[in-house]
Amino acid sequence: MSFFGHRTATRKWEGRDTGSSLVRDRNCLCSEQAFCSIYIFNQRYLKMEADLYDEFGNYIGPELDSDDDEDDVEADDRDLDERDEDDDDEPADADDDAPGMEVVLHEDKKYYPTAEEVYGPEVETIVQEEDTQPLTEPIIKPVKHRRFALMEQELPATVYDMEFLADLMDGPELIRNVTLCGHLHHGKTCFVDCLIEQTHPEIRKRDDVDLRYTDILFTEQERGVGIKSTPVTMVLPDSRGKSYLFNIMDTPGHVNFSDEVTSSMRISDGVVLFIDAAEGVMLNTERLIKHAVQERMAITICINKVDRLIVELKLPPTDAYYKLRHIVDEVNGLLSTYSTDENLVVSPLLGNVCFASSQYSICFTLGSFAKIYSDTYGDINYNEFAKRLWGDIYFNPKTRKFTKKAPSSNSQRSFVEFILEPLYKILSQVVGDVDTSLPRVLDELGIHLTKEELKLNIRPLLRLVCNRFFGEFTGFVDMCVQHVPSPQEGARTKIEHTYTGGLDSDLGEAMAECDPEGPLMCHTTKMYSTEDGVQFHAFGRVLSGTIQAGQPVKVLGENYSLEDEEDSSELGVEQTPWVLIEGCDQPIVKTATITEPRGNEEAQIFRPLKFNTASVIKIAVEPVNPSELPKMLDGLRKVNKSYPSLTTKVEESGEHVILGTGELYLDCVMHDLRKMYSEIDIKVADPVVTFCETVVETSSLKCFAETPNKKNKITMIAEPLEKGLAEDIENEVVQITWNRKKLGEFFQTKYDWDLLAARSIWAFGPDTTGPNILVDDTLPSEVDKALLGSVKDSIVQGFQWGTREGPLCDEPIRNVKFKILDAVIAQEPLHRGGGQVIPTARRVVYSAFLMATPRLMEPYYFVEVQAPADCVSAVYTVLARRRGHVTQDAPIPGSPLYTIKAFIPAIDSFGFETDLRTHTQGQAFALSVFHHWQIVPGDPLDKSIVIRPLEPQPAPHLAREFMIKTRRRKGLSEDVSISKFFDDPMLLELAKQDVVLNYPM
Repeated sequence: MSFFGHRTATRKWEGRDTGSSLVRDRNCLCSEQAFCSIYIFNQRYLKMEADLYDEFGNYIGPELDSDDDEDDVEADDRDLDERDEDDDDEPADADDDAPGMEVVLHEDKKYYPTAEEVYGPEVETIVQEEDTQPLTEPIIKPVKHRRFALMEQELPATVYDMEFLADLMDGPELIRNVTLCGHLHHGKTCFVDCLIEQTHPEIRKRDDVDLRYTDILFTEQERGVGIKSTPVTMVLPDSRGKSYLFNIMDTPGHVNFSDEVTSSMRISDGVVLFIDAAEGVMLNTERLIKHAVQERMAITICINKVDRLIVELKLPPTDAYYKLRHIVDEVNGLLSTYSTDENLVVSPLLGNVCFASSQYSICFTLGSFAKIYSDTYGDINYNEFAKRLWGDIYFNPKTRKFTKKAPSSNSQRSFVEFILEPLYKILSQVVGDVDTSLPRVLDELGIHLTKEELKLNIRPLLRLVCNRFFGEFTGFVDMCVQHVPSPQEGARTKIEHTYTGGLDSDLGEAMAECDPEGPLMCHTTKMYSTEDGVQFHAFGRVLSGTIQAGQPVKVLGENYSLEDEEDSSELGVEQTPWVLIEGCDQPIVKTATITEPRGNEEAQIFRPLKFNTASVIKIAVEPVNPSELPKMLDGLRKVNKSYPSLTTKVEESGEHVILGTGELYLDCVMHDLRKMYSEIDIKVADPVVTFCETVVETSSLKCFAETPNKKNKITMIAEPLEKGLAEDIENEVVQITWNRKKLGEFFQTKYDWDLLAARSIWAFGPDTTGPNILVDDTLPSEVDKALLGSVKDSIVQGFQWGTREGPLCDEPIRNVKFKILDAVIAQEPLHRGGGQVIPTARRVVYSAFLMATPRLMEPYYFVEVQAPADCVSAVYTVLARRRGHVTQDAPIPGSPLYTIKAFIPAIDSFGFETDLRTHTQGQAFALSVFHHWQIVPGDPLDKSIVIRPLEPQPAPHLAREFMIKTRRRKGLSEDVSISKFFDDPMLLELAKQDVVLNYPM
């Protein structure tokens, strides 16, 4: 009953009963009886009056069925009279205090039992006097089930037994861990759908709607693009009928989500690179080839969508062959560019290229197609036949031999004659004459279709016919089995590349052998959120040992080392070579190493992921309702786990910043933050980019700084690094951990450094792969090297601190070499502690930097635009408006489109894709990815430039504008104050040398 209903019931009850609430004594006098009757009459009259109004005081009038009411009133009177007579007859000497007979005022009257009587004396009851709940909310809220992903509730039916799949896990040589990667919409997910349909008889795609089985997030289904990489495990047979266990990772193709591919590659042994036959090698294809080579993966390629050459582009078979060969050649060209291994070649003849059309369930390699001939005609050695099906090889029908020279002018290459022409014929027969000639052709091929199947639409029919003709995807399985190593074969390479410890320990050997009895070592690279978004499961690969449900484990985070064991925690695993682990998500942020809690003390961590792109776009977020800040912080922690390359941090000014790779990426992050993880309204500031600070000249004079106790003095200069060196450090072409000799040789041979400088490199910064170098350029004759060595760590720390946040606007320093020219160090250890030296080293880094013509650097995007020929000029216009410049435009061979390649500053790229679509009526398609850093035009410290609000600045003023606005946003003072970084003696020195500074003192 509602609050109001309760009150109404009470009031009516009171009105009806008050008349009989005065209980009369049986000795009462006649006058009292008379009084009682009057009282009853008054009460009844008042009740009748009250019945004319509702509980809110609104007049509602008398009830209509009045005859019945009168009868009721008369009956009431009769009852009362009879009761009065009964009272008169009763004896008068009864006890006055008989219970229930005393006068009870209506406010003391008890209508309901107390809570104590109902629930018992031990139960605490809380009575809410006032109904504070709004009417819009139900009193008891229904349970709300939140779901953000599609999950199989039961294990789906498969053509193999689940126990068989589990048994295959015991044989590492029968397992293949493969990542499917490729450019956006090159058919990876559809290919997985074909494999799912092959192994799961109950899962079928409906008509022309793609199944997209691995796009499990609702946002992926809505957007039509993969956002997360999804693992699938299935048993697939090869061409000889032998079963293998495939762990397949379906990854997103959008260049913004390449971090998902990185985390998938880390736990795989090989990649299958998907390339659209019509589009060819695209922006992300090239980047993925480079990344796979860096990650030391086995590389195979699948040329997908071959049907487009026939149905869309309508190329003749010979031209289709040229197009396919061009793709293979282009991939090999890229492999030779990025890899030093000359044996790394892809070719259909080697068996590491397969051809497919996921749309029509076609997949074959040269070997599997040759086997179709062998099964049909018998007595053909299909392996030998396959070797003659690619390249400039022709079949001579007269001699029935293969020759390298064409027997006649109109002879076709063997690939065209034996593979493409039959394919063209099947497609054209199904698309063309279904009724008359198709049944005859199908009889020849041994394909039997029912009458209902023959009545299908063209696409489903074509899919059915191709599926029956090509059968299961045995060619793909053969390719992976031959060219992707099993976990046992690939373990050594994988561990050498990813493990920070050595292979020469017992632990290293156990991992290299994939020893299930060895110590537990599991490397997790991804966090999958549960379907309701409440907690996470860690996904990783067990490299040695065995993991079981309920087992206690030790989780080593990315900052763990044998010296500093801070980033480690112990907990229990709740559920289980790829595993999804529940219950250990609390301490893991990005990647982790899971090992045994006791007895495995020498375990070190696996390297954190190294992404092939940088998160340079920055947005600031805050909750609309400030009291909901804790909810937002919890949400930020969760999205940080969910997206591998996302970075979240708090600026000095207190604003919460999210860094991502691009607009789509941050859009997905914000969707998850608002809907999944925090469920609150969040305000987002306009996007900006991260900058870097650099110098373009050598410091104009030696800069020195003294420690606060005046006992130590460090002198430095700054100068730009050689071109390409910063990129080499970042890509780990050169590493600070190398020994002195090897490091010296690298700098001498590649960058012409002198021997002394090359051997006295102290550090790279910030961190071990930062693009700045600290060099000790002091001479033993002038400086006490032993004393300088004693403060080396402190100076390096100051250098790291300084390069992490530069003096212009607290952004990282880049491409600068700092040379220590002189150092006066106190003899007593007490006077040269870290507290004295570290801030001084940082200050001298800053002063040397400011004396070397500082400049700002901004990130540049590489943009690839596909557009029809008539839209090219519009693309140029849009780019020119955003400080972009085109580097190449060329037609895509064998298609009506052009590819335009260009560079555009990241800060001007916001809304670029929308702008481009508007100007080309949606015909142009662009993808952009971070490419390099470039100096912003203009001097950021030029005081003569006046920045007028809300006006676009001319190019020479940009650096100043970016610096001032970034400083304002971070809550710093408007301009760089020199006196913070220069000591008084240094300022006197500047005055002596008459250095003109346009900096404020």
